[in-house]
Amino acid sequence: MAHLVRYRDASVECSAQQGELRLEFILENRGSQAWRGQEGFAMGWQVFDPSTAIFITEGEWTTLEGEVEPGASTRARVTITLPPQDGCYRVYVSALHPRQGWLYTHGEPLLLVDAEVRGGVISRHAVSSSTLRRMRRANLVPSLRRMLTQPFEDVWIHRRLIGSLTRREILARYRGSFGDAAWTILHPLLLMATYFFVFGIVLESRFGNDPSRAGFALYFLAGMLPWLAFSEPVGRAPYVIFEYRNFVKKLVFPVTILPVNQVIAGLVTSLFATVLYLAALLLIRGTLPWTAALLPLLLVPQVLFTLGLCWFLAALGVFLRDLAQVMTFLLTLWFFLTPICYPETSLPKALVPLLAKNPMFQIVRGYREIFLDGSVPSWTMLVKLWLLAIVVFLAGHAWFTRLRRTFADVV
Repeated sequence: MAHLVRYRDASVECSAQQGELRLEFILENRGSQAWRGQEGFAMGWQVFDPSTAIFITEGEWTTLEGEVEPGASTRARVTITLPPQDGCYRVYVSALHPRQGWLYTHGEPLLLVDAEVRGGVISRHAVSSSTLRRMRRANLVPSLRRMLTQPFEDVWIHRRLIGSLTRREILARYRGSFGDAAWTILHPLLLMATYFFVFGIVLESRFGNDPSRAGFALYFLAGMLPWLAFSEPVGRAPYVIFEYRNFVKKLVFPVTILPVNQVIAGLVTSLFATVLYLAALLLIRGTLPWTAALLPLLLVPQVLFTLGLCWFLAALGVFLRDLAQVMTFLLTLWFFLTPICYPETSLPKALVPLLAKNPMFQIVRGYREIFLDGSVPSWTMLVKLWLLAIVVFLAGHAWFTRLRRTFADVV
């Protein structure tokens, strides 16, 4: 491909204390038309995070002086001001066409300036020339590796901040109310009691071979445990970015963790309910099956699936303001398509294979198997569930990471 622009003899001078880089280079016109500054031809620069390619800021454009004829060249100078926060930065320096905009986005070369800021001082800098195509090709393997590891690294690196925000989230929900933090337990209990009254007492629904109300309660609540941990964060995910819009506009805040807080808060509520459920199971049946120890085999993919879906919905909700209302309806539909308040045997046999592809269908079935039937869930089902959860987890994080660079402009 023949390029219209060429950069030569690039050099950088550093004003470390001011956080500025002065870039000087020779700009060569290899096209067939003259470049005129008065017509809008200029040089510009943009700052990106080198590890995620997330846009950070953009500097003022420098209009070319005079005219550069085809085949001619001119000496250009650009002053780059880096963010004061410590970190590594990558600056894209590119020519701007009055009609086409940034020429590097059209395959033309650009100058890359890599710099590091420590203590407000530029401690390292380097300059090179490349194209987006070469950069993407060179970053393919690192990008795949980063896609597989970055979600786990984000959660681990910011674990303390996640813990702090989760505590704040849980306490803030009921602060000032009479029950205060006790509502963390009371809310799921009242919700489950309401469903039990409707389906167990009014409609007299029953499960399996146990016609008693206690038997229905145990089977019904075993299905509600994973649903509570799933539906609460998924329902709030579409507007979580707007809830924390002040954090989103901060340059260094890791917005990736916002859906994580919602998932963990919902999980904490569900774990309290699980403890109470096991106590009731022990009281009613006099024993706990050993298979209850297999709960992590279901809980881990449940959390991964929920978090991946929350990342996807949180990013999409920034651009689709009606998504929260749509998700309220979809979650209600999802609830009734999952055999939580009715037995699987009441479903039409022709629909079971289709409905069984619902991950929550399998998770609810697994909870009942380990808590009530004393049996081990199907290993085939577990493998499929884990694979699906990991794919949704990684894809949701990739989707969120790709879109988050535009959040500050929208919210």
